[in-house]
Amino acid sequence: MERKNHKPLTGRDAIVMDVSDVGGGGGGDGGQMRWTRWDRRCSAGGVETMVVAKQTTVETEEDDCFEDYVIQFISSNFLAFISYKSGIDFTGKLMASTSTSSIHKSFKYEVFLSFRGETRLNFVSHLFGALEEKNHIYTYKDDVRMEKSKEIADDLDESIKDSKFYIIVFSKDYPSSLWCLNDLVTIMKCHKEPGHAAYPVYCDVKPFEVAIRMGHLEKSLPNSKMKKKRLLRNGKRRFLEWEDAMSGATAVNGWELEKTTDRNEYYIFVQKVVESLSSRLRSTHVSTNKKIVSMESRIEDVLSSLETSCDGVRMIGIKGMGGIGKTTIAAAVYDRISLQFEAKSFVEKVREVSNASPSELMLLQNQFLSDVLNDQGMRVSSVSNGKNVLKTMLGGRKVLLVLDDVDHIDQLEALSGDPSWFKPGSVVIITTREEQVLIAHNVKLICNVSLLSDTEAICLFSMYAFGEIFQFKAIGTQIAHYAACLPLTIRVLGSLLCGNNSKIEWSDAIERLKTIPLQETLKILELSYMCLEEDHKEIFLDVACLVKGWLLNDVIEALESRGFHARFGLRVLERKSLITIDDTGCVDMHDHIEEMGKDIVRRLYRDKPNKHSRLWINEEIVDLFANDLVSTMFFWYESNKMYTLNLEILLKGLRKMIDIRFIHLTLRASFQTLPTKFEANNLVILLMPSSNIIQLWEEGDKKVLNKLRVLYLSHSKLRILNLGLTPNLERLELVNCSDLIGLHMPIRCLNLKFFHLTNSKINTFHLGLAPNLEKFILGGFGKLIELCMPVEAEFLKLRCLKLYGSNLRKFDLGLTPSLEELFLQDCQKLVEVHVDDGCLKLKNLTFIRTNVRTIDLR
Repeated sequence: MERKNHKPLTGRDAIVMDVSDVGGGGGGDGGQMRWTRWDRRCSAGGVETMVVAKQTTVETEEDDCFEDYVIQFISSNFLAFISYKSGIDFTGKLMASTSTSSIHKSFKYEVFLSFRGETRLNFVSHLFGALEEKNHIYTYKDDVRMEKSKEIADDLDESIKDSKFYIIVFSKDYPSSLWCLNDLVTIMKCHKEPGHAAYPVYCDVKPFEVAIRMGHLEKSLPNSKMKKKRLLRNGKRRFLEWEDAMSGATAVNGWELEKTTDRNEYYIFVQKVVESLSSRLRSTHVSTNKKIVSMESRIEDVLSSLETSCDGVRMIGIKGMGGIGKTTIAAAVYDRISLQFEAKSFVEKVREVSNASPSELMLLQNQFLSDVLNDQGMRVSSVSNGKNVLKTMLGGRKVLLVLDDVDHIDQLEALSGDPSWFKPGSVVIITTREEQVLIAHNVKLICNVSLLSDTEAICLFSMYAFGEIFQFKAIGTQIAHYAACLPLTIRVLGSLLCGNNSKIEWSDAIERLKTIPLQETLKILELSYMCLEEDHKEIFLDVACLVKGWLLNDVIEALESRGFHARFGLRVLERKSLITIDDTGCVDMHDHIEEMGKDIVRRLYRDKPNKHSRLWINEEIVDLFANDLVSTMFFWYESNKMYTLNLEILLKGLRKMIDIRFIHLTLRASFQTLPTKFEANNLVILLMPSSNIIQLWEEGDKKVLNKLRVLYLSHSKLRILNLGLTPNLERLELVNCSDLIGLHMPIRCLNLKFFHLTNSKINTFHLGLAPNLEKFILGGFGKLIELCMPVEAEFLKLRCLKLYGSNLRKFDLGLTPSLEELFLQDCQKLVEVHVDDGCLKLKNLTFIRTNVRTIDLR
């Protein structure tokens, strides 16, 4: 059909649909749809405006084609109208997915019942009771909901259009009612629209029988006079509408109930219908709930885990950092599956309630019992009594239980005890930040909630900021970057900026957040920090402020230098979702958790960094050292062009730190020895790569560093190192120290476990002086001609030995029963290797570019 009366639309036009007078798209004369054409023109000042150019009322058949054209235009073109409304330059389009539709219609009724009077007192009555009373589904039934002041036909028509789903109860006499047929026409028109759905139920009648009775409609009318009168009044077109509606309805999959006297079978059938419909209702509620926008895949992960688990009692943990959406996911899953259970309970804020007082656990037990038994008067006298009552009462019921925000095993023992408490088929869902709680309660299924993608973050933000979902760049990308894809921050920020359409103010708000974080977000995240032991709090703050991004082993060394049990402490933080270990082996944490840790350090003296326990901002460190205000012992400084720390000033400040334990200087140190006045009695780790240091102390100044465990002087000018001054050293790295000519070991280094030495001028090394060495790497040793092993009576604990480019001619491993790997490369003069038969653990033996002719395996 040609569009003769409509001017073709171009990219300069935008179409806006006014649905203020539309009654839901029903049939008859119930609603009109107006299309308004807006023409965009630029004013002299360059400001884009919209002017109404034309307005028409759609009533003709030709307009159906026009509507299709308009919808196609809207779905494929940039909606300038949105920019006009918001005042912000969004470069994007409406998303096409129905699950993220930008238009969500609300309905007065969830279900509309269409039925013939013959089923009113039996099937329909039971169905209505199951929908309304047991499952709280707001349902329209004419004798209950009809408004007395309205015409019957008008009330039915409006109620149909204002209902989401329809249950059409077909019976033998359904086609004989013109009221039913008129309702059916409107229902099937709505059925074709987004958001509506019709479901037929056949009571003691088959679908084909309904169609046949419709085909003989004339015989179904009460009498000949009435038949002729009504047919004349409605005309052939109306009759065809009835026929089409009936044909469409019977083509939809539905449920069939054969005539039965078995009340249990009758009850099961009604429940089957209600459960199926309720599941669809809850699914659509979830998809239009802005809280779970972008969370659908995570919800499906939990549902899939439940489906694939065992047939017994299923316990599943939903674990993740604060604000990541655990409660939202649990609530969505609860809504979707709750109808499958005989009893259900959603226990919120378990941590908050139970931590207020141990006796408060009884309140949660009472809530659980009240929900399951539907008895608000049920009370327990103690937590122990509550456990016994729950165990007794739950055994015969298939229960769905959600325990939200659990942080201690006592809470789980009081509320979900043991799987034996529950009837097989029951499901217990636990949300927590504490992985250890789930492990202690023997929860096998654990779903780790991931952060949102950038696209998901933008969608969630736009829903909270605008109430609609857009895909846009610019501001949206900045929001996603600041929020680091954490749902909590996105929701808070979206709500904060909702209704504010000034692009300048939005940008200003984002800039402010770079220095003043959202307190609402930090408050929730800080709950995980508050429940830590004191030493674990200190470890957390060190990671957040100083060592985030370091390799795990380096972090452990740094923390152990402070006397912490670092391995256990980091594991605790990981299980509490405060840190992660990434694929590269580095310690990481979410940006907002890092922000929270730094805020804890700074909050008491926000403008007085000299009173902070840790320093990490170069500008502040330089200023404090320059003004001799340094009092803290823990700081991280990395030189850059903008803020340079003078070494003399640095050393002056370091002298004041009598308890300093860790030094990592990444700037190129100009001094050749450690300062004479430098107090290093408690120094545990010294990292000075690429420095000009020649030896630790000046001649005659031999301070013993009894507590030093890690020494890293790689790529330095080091010439002489006296290991007698570091008797407890465990790790020594001297990579590419080309000036090193002397490595003095006046005493045995009994604690040395790792030694990496390359490109030095040393020609002899005695392994017997480091009997507990586990990993030894020697590389680029053109000068090395002898590697001495200990006497036969002594065993080495060496597990890994790697030699690169040495001038060794013969090599005897001696007694190395723990050796697992021997790697020799570019040892061109090496011709003979002796391996003792005691090397029972040797797994890897590698020779690359050597001239070995003999390998003696004794």
